[in-house]
Amino acid sequence: MRSTLHRSVASITAAVMLAGCVSTQAGRIGVDDGRDACRAFVVQLDSTGDFYGEDILRGAAVGGVTGAIAGGGIAAATGRRGSDILVGAAIGALAGAAIGGTAGYLQARQRQVQDQGALVQAVGGDLRNENRQLEATQLAFNQLVDCRVNTANRIRADVRSGRMSRDQGMALMTYQRDLMRRDVALARSINEKIGTRGGEFDTAIETIAPGTKGTVQARRTATPQPTSARVSAPIRIRPDGGAAQIGQLAPNERVTVRPAEGNFAQVETSSGVVGFVPASAVGVRGLGSPTAGVGGRGQEGEFRQLAATNIARRDNFSESVQNADRLAQGQGFELSPA
Repeated sequence: MRSTLHRSVASITAAVMLAGCVSTQAGRIGVDDGRDACRAFVVQLDSTGDFYGEDILRGAAVGGVTGAIAGGGIAAATGRRGSDILVGAAIGALAGAAIGGTAGYLQARQRQVQDQGALVQAVGGDLRNENRQLEATQLAFNQLVDCRVNTANRIRADVRSGRMSRDQGMALMTYQRDLMRRDVALARSINEKIGTRGGEFDTAIETIAPGTKGTVQARRTATPQPTSARVSAPIRIRPDGGAAQIGQLAPNERVTVRPAEGNFAQVETSSGVVGFVPASAVGVRGLGSPTAGVGGRGQEGEFRQLAATNIARRDNFSESVQNADRLAQGQGFELSPA
């Protein structure tokens, strides 16, 4: 009976795991039709997402197996038989997977080390690796979004100059918009995995370095304020002077503004364009580094910096996905310039 139960638990656990990961690259990014000039960036973004799925799955698997055995054990201990035990195991597997996604990682690390110093070192190493992956994912998405926006800008320029008819331009813009929406869907799915993984890290971070997340995120909560632009400036998709341009800020134009990272500010125009301009163009100060004011000396200070970087990079990617989605749904792929 016990071996049968264990086999059933294994089957249930496998089903729980597979339910969240059945996917193919073609399903995520479509089949290459040879027309997409940004295809290489799509493939690169998709490939970076594999990391988060694999790591999340391991954490959920540990929690799921534990939960399945516990759920089946409770049913058996209360005198239930057969299908009732299997139902208990299935419920346990689902609950265990959820627990494994938030507390499982920290608990596993705590079991592996002998003292607090070793725990800080182990989690710090994981954060360092995660931060490298987040940087690669952000870079891939930045390059993809820039490619899409720059392609749309070229289509507009060709229509304005007469090198392309308006009908041709509209057809090509619709194609680019559809691709961008698919890109955003892919980025959103990756962001969800990053968020699940981030929940695991947040539990560990709050245990080891309480208050770090609140300190980082408090810098991003400024309420947008109305103001007038001091000078003309390009509006870019992200706070980076090399990012693709999505609009143009005119002198004295009324906008709402809030400080952003580096020496940038986020603006929203009366026509609904949301992007970033140099902070000086709208008379505010940028936020500088998102990890400024977080840290300290020694191992603890280094850990806080790693944790703050992780939190900031997760937040930045989530914000960049929202910005790209807004662009895909709004004026980013219309023939008239934003």
